[in-house]
Amino acid sequence: MPHTVSRYLAEGPRVGIRHFTYEDGAEFTARVRESKDLHHPWLFPPDTADAYTAYAGRLIEDRTKAGFLVCEKDEGGAIAGFVNINNIVEGAFLSGALGYGAFAHAVGRGLMREALDLVVGYAFGPMRLHRLEINMQPANTASVALARSCGFRLEGFSPNMLHIDGAWRDHERWAVTAEMRASG
Repeated sequence: MPHTVSRYLAEGPRVGIRHFTYEDGAEFTARVRESKDLHHPWLFPPDTADAYTAYAGRLIEDRTKAGFLVCEKDEGGAIAGFVNINNIVEGAFLSGALGYGAFAHAVGRGLMREALDLVVGYAFGPMRLHRLEINMQPANTASVALARSCGFRLEGFSPNMLHIDGAWRDHERWAVTAEMRASG
């Protein structure tokens, strides 16, 4: 029986994760525009072709970033969301900061839970990272619930940490390490 090569870096029962490509721009930006109300005031992914090209370019070409598209396996690979690892630091730190977003059609279906778990496994496996952090606004209850469900622990509070939607916003700092994941 021939072995079929997956188009995904990692996959679960319902989703697979793969890297961004420039060719994903039209679908990605259409999903962003459909999801504007869902994302505001937490995040502002690119919603035009030019903005997407710049955004994807950073994720594709910058070694301190890794971008993953969350794709629905039963829907022909339709993009359901994204998970990015930013500020990847090598050496003794071996860490990165996660950012993520679901698209409106995928909300409440558990797809992002599955995807975030896949990205964490990929980061601690092939990427050989040791620690991942998520910084989120405390009122973003969906993001807090997702981090908690994937084994992240609350580590601290950072006042006025990030400039989002015209103001400096407080954030909670959540993290998971490879050891926590192995024992969990």
